[in-house]
Amino acid sequence: MAQQHVKKRVFISAAEPSGDLHCAGLITSIRRTGRNIEFVGVGGRRMQAAGCQLLEVTTDRAAMIYNAFWQVWHYIKLIRKIARFMQNNKVDLVVVCDSPAFNFHIAKVAKKAGIKTLFYVAPQLWAWAPWRIRKLRKYCDKLACILPFEEQWFRDRGVNTQFVGNPLLDELTVSPSANEKNYADFNPDEARIALMPGSRKAEIEKLWLPMQQIAMKIKEKWPGVEFTTVAVDEKKKAVLEEKQVSEFVCEYRIGSVLKTATEVDFTILASGSATLQVAAAACPMVIIYRISRIMWYLVGRPLVRMRFLSLVNILADTQLVPEFMPYFGSTDSIVDTCIKLLDDKQKLRETSRGLAELVTPLAEGKASQKVEQMVMEMLA
Repeated sequence: MAQQHVKKRVFISAAEPSGDLHCAGLITSIRRTGRNIEFVGVGGRRMQAAGCQLLEVTTDRAAMIYNAFWQVWHYIKLIRKIARFMQNNKVDLVVVCDSPAFNFHIAKVAKKAGIKTLFYVAPQLWAWAPWRIRKLRKYCDKLACILPFEEQWFRDRGVNTQFVGNPLLDELTVSPSANEKNYADFNPDEARIALMPGSRKAEIEKLWLPMQQIAMKIKEKWPGVEFTTVAVDEKKKAVLEEKQVSEFVCEYRIGSVLKTATEVDFTILASGSATLQVAAAACPMVIIYRISRIMWYLVGRPLVRMRFLSLVNILADTQLVPEFMPYFGSTDSIVDTCIKLLDDKQKLRETSRGLAELVTPLAEGKASQKVEQMVMEMLA
């Protein structure tokens, strides 16, 4: 029997909607090769639709920081379930995607079972908790990183790493420079603004009401402003609609971050990977992240080692876009910053150009195809 017809089994682990999306793209890319590979794992509906048998849907439980503590027992049981699967079934490769707090445990299980593991999306050890590099070296056979500077950082620390580009930009059909916005005839009273409160339940609970409050204050100054809100799926859209303030009016779209950011003039969004899609659309933005003051000073500030916290500004190594990370409740300074930007056509144009230039290296290759090649090499 030819080697290409020998059936292989790949176990894939994703815990959040972004990981589900990345892994679905990877599965689709691999299936196009015609290789006889079975996919099984934990993740979301996109992975399932792409052809992965799920032991459990994990993406609905995605949580931020301390909210995850309440789900510890559930994840302990899930890790044990995955361990039993790997003990009782032949698995040729494990792919863990992002979510290191969960996926380090899956990699440990794979190591104990003697299975090679590919980490897809590097844990941000360069930003906080760098001592975990020892754990990564121990459990990771290969690392696919999605930020350019990460390849050398991890290689210097003994991890077999390859930069693959950003999978969120795989859908780009044109260069980011083609998305640059001119703003020559821009009128803030006719602005189209996108609101992107994130995909996690905790993000929505903390950011959706403040975002609406910010939007309504902008509209007080410019009544002609129109708002579009992006939800990751129909379920999250229903949550947003349920929590919508009666005086606030907006259009809803499902999972169209890049397309929406290309079509609007300005975006207000939660910190996270979506900021890179907005950057690829060359859309000026304000990034926000809310946490309690106590949790920030007890847990966040002592661990964070970066001058900036948003991916866009980390990559730029300067404050290319305003970031309020964290803010503790009052939105006044955020509103003032948004209004000041919307009233400055020159600044908007410069920011749009800067974002396009920044993200171009991330969009040069197709991440899913490069990770597919890494998977094939590890299965050979």
